[in-house]
Order: sequence, then C-alpha cells, then structure tokens
Amino acid sequence: MFADLGVLNFWTYLIGAIFIVLVPGPNTLFVLKTSVTHGVRQGYLAALGVFIGDAVLMFLAWAGVATLIKTTPVLFNIVRYLGAFYLLYLGGKILYSTLLKKGAGHDVAQEPRSATLKRALVLSMTNPKAILFYVSFFVQFIDVHAPHSGVAFMILAGVLEAVSFTYLSFLIFTGAYVTRYVKTRKKLAKLGNSLIGLLFVGFAARLATLQS
Repeated sequence: MFADLGVLNFWTYLIGAIFIVLVPGPNTLFVLKTSVTHGVRQGYLAALGVFIGDAVLMFLAWAGVATLIKTTPVLFNIVRYLGAFYLLYLGGKILYSTLLKKGAGHDVAQEPRSATLKRALVLSMTNPKAILFYVSFFVQFIDVHAPHSGVAFMILAGVLEAVSFTYLSFLIFTGAYVTRYVKTRKKLAKLGNSLIGLLFVGFAARLATLQS
C-alpha cells in the first residue's frame, strides 16, 4: 500500500506506530494531567503542542537533522540535558503545587491556555528519545530514491498523527471523567498528582542517563 508513492512496508509501519504511541511517555502523561486538571478543551491544547512537536521532529528526521544530532555527541547531550531539565522542572512544579503550595488547585485552574500549548510543545521538542525514534524507525519506511519522497513523509507523518490523535483523545476524555470523580475526593486527587509529579522526575532521571 502506497508503495508507488515511496512508502515501504506500510502495514508494518502502522502496527509499529500503534505500539509506539501506546507506550507511556512524558507527552501522553502531560496530556492526561492537563485534561484531569483543566478539562477537555485544554487537554486538546496540550495534545496540539504534542502534534506540532512530533511533526517538526518527523520533518527533521526526514531532512537529516535528527541523524546529525544523533551522531554528534555534543548536540545530542545538549538536547538530552535540556529535556531532562524541563521534565524535572515540570515534575518539581507539580509536586510543589500538590504538596506544599496553599490553594494550589485554584492557581492551577487559572493557568493561561497558551502556557499549556507552550509547555507541551517544549516537552515534545526537547525529547531526544523521540528524535532517536524518528531516526531509527520512521525513516526506515521512506524510499529515499523515490521521485517524491516528501509525499511518503506526509503519508507516514499523517498516519502517526492520526494514531496519536485517537489515543490522546481517549486519554483526554478519560481524564475529564476522572476529574468529575475525584473533585470531591481531595486525598485521592492529591495522591494522583503526586504520582504524576514523581513520574516526571523519573522520566528526567532516565533521560539524563540516556546514551546516544
């Protein structure tokens, strides 16, 4: 399917993309946390940031920039530490707001929507694990000798974004439902936010020790 457009082994790619999207990571966790805290509309703003970030990373992989980052230790380490620092910042902020800051629930609810989009975009763009994925997986299914390899890129990118949109939509509506359930259960909400904050800190630690 789509072989005449420069796409190699489309169905293998589709299955692989589904499994990769389903693996929990900082992006999906951030979208879930946003939908739990702010509801469906802001959850989709977080998802939009992820979609834009993924699209940029896929384009960089197709253009060869991602390969350059992977094969240049200095560039790779810069991106790696930026991503780890940002994850640590998000995790620390969640833990601080949940465990220490008074009136945290009201402060979080008043966060500007533009901040959610920016955070999701930065989170997506500073994830070297995503860069390595696009270098090692995404580009395998593009025939670089095809007359119009850009068409193959658009097809594969569209498929991945569609799979991601479906999964993130599920998380967003699930998160909104959970919000209604835990709204009157402050201890349960506090526990959930604390676990999410700890997961972000854990992602930061793993990313800081990631090897190219």
